Amino acid sequence: MERPRLVRVAYATLGSLAEAEDCVQEAWLRLRGLDDPGEIRDLPAWLIRTVGRLALDALGSARARRERYVGTWLPEPLVGDAAPTADPADRVTMDEQVSMAMLVVMESLSPAERTAFLLHDVFGLPFDEVAEVVGRSTVAVRQLASRARRHVAEGRPRFPPAPHEQRALVTAFLSACQNGDLDGLMDVLAPEVVLRGDGGGKVSTVPRVLRGADEVAAAMLAFSGAPISGLRVTTVNGSPGIVARGIDGNLSVAAITVDAGRIVAIDVVRNPDKLTTVQEPDAG
Repeated sequence: MERPRLVRVAYATLGSLAEAEDCVQEAWLRLRGLDDPGEIRDLPAWLIRTVGRLALDALGSARARRERYVGTWLPEPLVGDAAPTADPADRVTMDEQVSMAMLVVMESLSPAERTAFLLHDVFGLPFDEVAEVVGRSTVAVRQLASRARRHVAEGRPRFPPAPHEQRALVTAFLSACQNGDLDGLMDVLAPEVVLRGDGGGKVSTVPRVLRGADEVAAAMLAFSGAPISGLRVTTVNGSPGIVARGIDGNLSVAAITVDAGRIVAIDVVRNPDKLTTVQEPDAG
């Protein structure tokens, strides 16, 4: 029962489901390696601390790899049932924890800030326990979490839509792209919309982050003119998004962030290494 929550801790830290699962597996191995696991008074808290520490350690090497990454780095998307939760009652909380908007904001935080915020604000560990994970004083950890909290508040949607509203907006966005409808696109895009693409140097995507409705709409119309073999609207990191396969065989997963009734961010992952578990889209 603890595994889905532990995977969320590590995935929210690392943005990689495979690396998150490695951290959780290592935590269980460490638990089994204890002389007397029964001496642990609060097993869930011990596991979260252990996974948090492992994820923090892994984040250091991961960030070094990202400095050498070709193009824009985006988190591995969670498509459909890939989202790490086993309890439908926990879905709303999980969606917020692993939304693409949240994970992108996390990239602007230091590893210590990210860990302090996630373990305390999201997963509820007391500051003194977070301090053990981060290796700082309790006072320092409070300051780390406070700084992170401000950044997260600035980056997450202020007026997020209900799921059915977001799905309708994604459907309208997709229809406008397919029909070459510039006016329809401009209706759904926020003036400050951002388009990011992650091809990992292996497939083509936008060469840089695009900003503004005019620039993003032009790029989307250019991309949507390419023939596809499959397309579907599905759940991406807890919110409606798009999966498409081009006739060249390459998959694209688009996470759509909506705020105040408009699309404010489109994050397209095309790096095939991050899409190995994505189910085939419907034939187009």
